[in-house]
Amino acid sequence: MEDEVIVTRKGQTTIPIKFREKYNIEEGTRLQVLDTNDGILLRPKQSTLDLAGSGARYASPAQMRKLLEKLRDLDA
Repeated sequence: MEDEVIVTRKGQTTIPIKFREKYNIEEGTRLQVLDTNDGILLRPKQSTLDLAGSGARYASPAQMRKLLEKLRDLDA
């Protein structure tokens, strides 16, 4: 898929709707900006909701709660 966008003088651009819908990007979504050999890659950043349940075999519920509180503080 190839689309063209314009960068404003402030360095802002608009992500085309078909990509926002495909990757579930909505207002407030945080994106990672990665420098790759092919150019710039924008990728939705995982939130604490994306990680829910992913560490159940590695930590107790109390440990997970403490880690989630830390991640929430980072997301804020």
